[in-house]
Amino acid sequence: MNKEKQRREALVYHAKPQPGKIKVVPTKPYATQRDLALAYSPGVAEPCLEIERNKDDVYKYTAKGNVVAVISNGTAVLGLGNIGPEASKPVMEGKSLLFKIFADIDGIDIELDTTDVEKFIETVKIISPTFGGINLEDIKAPEAFEIESRLKAELDIPVMHDDQHGTAIISAAALLNALEITGKKIEDVKIVVSGAGAAAVSCSRLYKAFGANAKNIVMLDSKGVIRLDRENLTIEKKEFATHRKIDTLEEAMVDADVFIGLSIADILNPDMLKSMAKDPIVFAMANPDPEIEYNLACKTRKDIIMATGRSDHPNQVNNVLGFPFIFRGALDVRATKINEEMKMAAVMALADLAREPVPEQVNIAYDTTRLAFGKDYIIPKPFDPRLITKIPPAVAKAAMESGVAKAPIEDWKRYEEELYLRSGNDNKVVRLLHNRAKLNPKRIVFAEAELLDVLKAAQIVHDEGIAQPILLGNRETIEKLKKELDFDAEVPIIDPRSDESKEIRAQYAIKLWESRKRKGETQYSAGINMGKRNYFGSMMLLEGDADGMISGYSRAYPKVLRPVFEVLGRAKGVKNASTVNIMITDRGPLFLADTSINVDPSAEELAEIGLMTANVAKTFGFDPVMAFLSYANFGSSNHPNAQKVREAVRILHEKNPELVVDGEIQTDFALDQELCNNNFPFSKLAGRKVNVLIFPNLEAANITYKLLKGLHNADSIGPVMVGLRRSAHILQLGASVDEMVNMAAVAVIDAQEREKRRKAKMGETD
Repeated sequence: MNKEKQRREALVYHAKPQPGKIKVVPTKPYATQRDLALAYSPGVAEPCLEIERNKDDVYKYTAKGNVVAVISNGTAVLGLGNIGPEASKPVMEGKSLLFKIFADIDGIDIELDTTDVEKFIETVKIISPTFGGINLEDIKAPEAFEIESRLKAELDIPVMHDDQHGTAIISAAALLNALEITGKKIEDVKIVVSGAGAAAVSCSRLYKAFGANAKNIVMLDSKGVIRLDRENLTIEKKEFATHRKIDTLEEAMVDADVFIGLSIADILNPDMLKSMAKDPIVFAMANPDPEIEYNLACKTRKDIIMATGRSDHPNQVNNVLGFPFIFRGALDVRATKINEEMKMAAVMALADLAREPVPEQVNIAYDTTRLAFGKDYIIPKPFDPRLITKIPPAVAKAAMESGVAKAPIEDWKRYEEELYLRSGNDNKVVRLLHNRAKLNPKRIVFAEAELLDVLKAAQIVHDEGIAQPILLGNRETIEKLKKELDFDAEVPIIDPRSDESKEIRAQYAIKLWESRKRKGETQYSAGINMGKRNYFGSMMLLEGDADGMISGYSRAYPKVLRPVFEVLGRAKGVKNASTVNIMITDRGPLFLADTSINVDPSAEELAEIGLMTANVAKTFGFDPVMAFLSYANFGSSNHPNAQKVREAVRILHEKNPELVVDGEIQTDFALDQELCNNNFPFSKLAGRKVNVLIFPNLEAANITYKLLKGLHNADSIGPVMVGLRRSAHILQLGASVDEMVNMAAVAVIDAQEREKRRKAKMGETD
């Protein structure tokens, strides 16, 4: 994507459909006069009086305990520098967004229009009763040091400057693991730190806390090596001034074991890297471009352990691994501060987590057979669902042991369960979907590329690296629309009806006729059909000229389904294809089937639908817990409709005993764990969180998923087609651009999985 296009997209993202990235929503009922009387006058007086009597009750009756202020004056924003408080607001809103989606903390951004340290500190102190914690952000050094240290000393709530400590905590965890792999000891290694800002100082201090020898640390700023004999050094720089008579980075790198980059791009060259000691550890964390490019560094030194701040390389030092979970643990025990013990506990928890076996969900997200502790995996991935159940408890325990916790936790198992429920891990499906598709993009046919929204979706998947689009339709029309969209990438455009497609159209027509000549297809009708995009696109898949297809934006589902079925047909061993809709709900993703094809499936067909849906859930990294739905519960009705569902479950229990599946069961009992456990403790679903719902017929499934989408604004991914010979997926009529992008990612992942199965079968056909 060119910079101008990226600029426009970023501006639209922040401006539409409403400005900003966060909003306040009620957490209590407000529908009736009684609700409003309790929320405000006169009912609100009661908690006010309780808090007046006992100030700590503010945590009991208000949201204070889950609210963190994200505060900046905009003097050191990202790579933008001193841009002022108003210009820093989008960044602070973004930080608030990350607090919410990773740790369910309500971040409130506050931008202060002052560069005066005393005014800044005084303002934060004045507003502090509102908040459970303070996250300082993008404040320039050296003022950042004084502001944080003063506020930590003068407030009784957690305060952390993430620019300092976030990078320090994540990189320290990575360093400990890198040293473990190389067999080196932290007290012996020589460390070069390029950069002398808040992050660099904090990193160096934390490394010292873990045993690094101050005499072995060389720090550099824009003037070169910080030496004891330099004049006008700040207190922080004096702390890391070296006695060595060296001046340049080149000199400092000779025989160094560790390079910590928190400076500028391309400052480290291959010759410097070659001069380092055996098994060098290089953390080039300048963003967006590191101190030395990843591939160049790895090519220069085969024995290197390399980390950057980028997500497109292994070992990303990403602050999102730290700050949400550190504040989560601190808030949950009402810590009065975030101290060294808590930060060190976070470091050890992160380091230990990287050494544990990686969940399949994480392997799937990063399209890896098996992530394992080693040179390319020294810190956990941001999508690891274990982060929230590992880091906050470690921080909370450290707060309790160091005497700063005012509300100690007693039941740790229950606490971990609460953390997982509030984490939103189940709802990272779309991010996982896109990231996984990007790892191995496939050729995806957009069969309706003459339509503006379809072309917009194709542009996004191309620019984001999700897929390699192939556009079907009138070339002149598509080129005109591309120009309107500034879609200037060279992507294949094919008009099935054009003269330039005449030869391939004829070849495809013969293939279609040969496969369907005993099913009413004539050579003439095959030729006519191959001028139609859904027939043509399906044949591209069958012949290996494309990997996947999406269609259906402008036509009724059955009209698109027919050519797909006629050309592709069902996969080997599948009696009936079906569809799954993935609904992104507040309780996590729900896999609903069959939402689009089978009107009244038999018990055997329901069992097959259930098995294929379970495989879809596994593909997305979820262990399926399946409820076969009915109006009846476990034999309470002998009507054939209930018996059918019961029989389908029996078939699955018999043929696939490893699956967690039960029914027939009513929807409320399936979704409410406590209700199910109290009434049907014998059920395989008792006490489990159901994530797969199999409906008795198409009517029930289709109505349900559209109700969820229409009434609860639940995002929908689908319908995901299962049971076909190739990766073809049919959109709902009028699908949004985002829905088409998601479906393109689904088509890519489907094609990836098919490729893996083909390779596993060593060339056998599917």
